[in-house]
Amino acid sequence: MNFVPRRETILQASVVLVLLLAGAVVDVSADQKKAPPAPKAPAPHVSAPHNAPAAHPSTSHSTTGTHPSTAGRPGTATGHAGVGKTGTGTAGKTGTGNVGKGGNVGRTGPNSGMGKPGGTNGGKGGTGGVAKTTSRPLPGKQVSLHGGGTASIRPNGQIRSINRNGMHIEHGLNGSRRIESTHNGAHIVTTGKHSGYVQRPYVTRGGRTYVSRTVVVNNRSYTTVYRSYSYGGYCCYYGYTPAYYYGPAYYGWAYNPWPAPVYYGWGWGGAPWYGYYGGYFAPYPTYPSAAFWLTDYLLSASLQAAYQAHVAAAAAAAGDNASGQPADQGNGGGDAPAASSGAVTLTPEVKAAIAEEVKAQLAAEQAAAAQPAATSAGSAQGQGSATTTQASGEVPPALDPARRTFVVDTDLAVAADGQECQLSSGDVITRITDTPDNDRKVTVSVSSSKKTDCAPGKQVAVGVDDLQEMHNHFQEQLDNGMKELSSKQGTGGLPKAPDTKTTASDVPPPPPDASAAKALEDQQAAADQTEAQVAKEAFSQGS
Repeated sequence: MNFVPRRETILQASVVLVLLLAGAVVDVSADQKKAPPAPKAPAPHVSAPHNAPAAHPSTSHSTTGTHPSTAGRPGTATGHAGVGKTGTGTAGKTGTGNVGKGGNVGRTGPNSGMGKPGGTNGGKGGTGGVAKTTSRPLPGKQVSLHGGGTASIRPNGQIRSINRNGMHIEHGLNGSRRIESTHNGAHIVTTGKHSGYVQRPYVTRGGRTYVSRTVVVNNRSYTTVYRSYSYGGYCCYYGYTPAYYYGPAYYGWAYNPWPAPVYYGWGWGGAPWYGYYGGYFAPYPTYPSAAFWLTDYLLSASLQAAYQAHVAAAAAAAGDNASGQPADQGNGGGDAPAASSGAVTLTPEVKAAIAEEVKAQLAAEQAAAAQPAATSAGSAQGQGSATTTQASGEVPPALDPARRTFVVDTDLAVAADGQECQLSSGDVITRITDTPDNDRKVTVSVSSSKKTDCAPGKQVAVGVDDLQEMHNHFQEQLDNGMKELSSKQGTGGLPKAPDTKTTASDVPPPPPDASAAKALEDQQAAADQTEAQVAKEAFSQGS
């Protein structure tokens, strides 16, 4: 019997089949959702964390040496992979770290230094700080001499310095020469023909030791007194001790404003030094107080000394030129005055900073004048740094945080960005670090300079003892200026001054050393002979 399904049965079976198929589809979709995704392309290689140090330390070329910087901090690392060049940092600015192999972070190096290598992601650079500086040999060659000693030769073949048989000879870039040696307890410093000083122990008083210097300038001699003291484990620095003090009222008169601004004619119009530095220095048109008059006095005295030193150096090196002016060391010779050669001007801002130093010194000497004996003994009133009578361990004026501006008093060869340059008398520098490095040097910025010297804005390392000598010279010139002002007060438009009588300090200077001039001449002759020998020996070694 044939079985014929009923219509209802067929429909039911169809529904069941559809439901079974639908369930299968649902199961397949669920399985697809549970399956892992398809593998993607591998991500770029991840470098070191963004705060990891770069491969090489930052190097400062702002002075005579190098030192790893700890001032700059790492920047933020973002961006894409890639390999590029190593960048250079800019002075004190936040820069972009250029990419390079290895690291992940681009950093900016210290002021006036080289930038650190950027990372593969080339992130932003950190802010560069002031790098600590240490000395290294200036560009050129160091030669060991067969007869003992060493010589430093500049890249152009000129002798920079010689150390031999206890004598040190230093040549400036402008032709100047400085010779130092010690004989029989006397320290002899020759700065030019018939110029220099001889320093000897003078007296010990109250546990403090003083030395006297017989200074010779063009065969004329005078004596100054300095107190020697130690600081930072080094001995000795020397601090200028005034021979006398004026009455406190005179210092106050010089410090405070005058009743009305004063016009004063210096009479420099026909002076060769004034024409030569006419583009660099100009006196104030009027003077609101003696502090500004003294500022121009100090600067003019420094520039006159610089001019005479350069004339003497030029005469010694190549003979007098037609105009009698020093040769222009910046362009290989010539006598074009600075006024016509685009020299950098000594700006009002820099002169104002010097005037503030004058005021600070006047205030300190006014306090010292009120109790000179106590000050000379190192009083507890905090005036020791003013009169350079510090007890051992006290910060010298060269490192006093309140004193930043210094007028250069002699030729100094320094290095800026790895290149040697010159500072000369009348240039102005600003100390920007307070802690000396291992070579007893601090970093300074050139505030103002003459056209052949280190460019303004450059950072260089200068010895603390050199800064101390600048401060000593500043004090001595200020004393000379106060003496000149007292003799002219009431004339030439200058108001009358009170209390100009002087009182001797408790450590008056001794008479000049009668043998000083001959000692300087003998040292110069010995240096000439030494240099002739060294020149043959050094250049025979292929330098």
